[in-house]
Amino acid sequence: MTITAYLYDKCSTCRKAKQWLTREGVPFTEVPIVESSPTKEELRAMWQASGLDLRKFFNTSGQLYRELGLKEKLPTMSEDEMLELLASHGKLIKRPLISDKKTVTLGFDEAELAKAWGKK
Repeated sequence: MTITAYLYDKCSTCRKAKQWLTREGVPFTEVPIVESSPTKEELRAMWQASGLDLRKFFNTSGQLYRELGLKEKLPTMSEDEMLELLASHGKLIKRPLISDKKTVTLGFDEAELAKAWGKK
């Protein structure tokens, strides 16, 4: 199982997730989410595997989200438009985003991380 953790080094929740994965001995590949955002197709696959509403993938507390007025725009955007937007701006993606192509976690919730990535 290859786990990819899309992280932003200035994000405290990303640092907590990285510490948790390391402390628990979970091997992962770290990808800087701003410099190497997932592609539209990678995001589509992660979204479909997650079973979550696509809007959950947006970092709603981020400055760029507010600047672009996405709270008002998202309800009328198509899934394709949302995926395109997420792929074009790593800071729009809720982080940390952790995936092994079958399982996906968004944000830092220790219980969720343990359930998804803890020792089996």
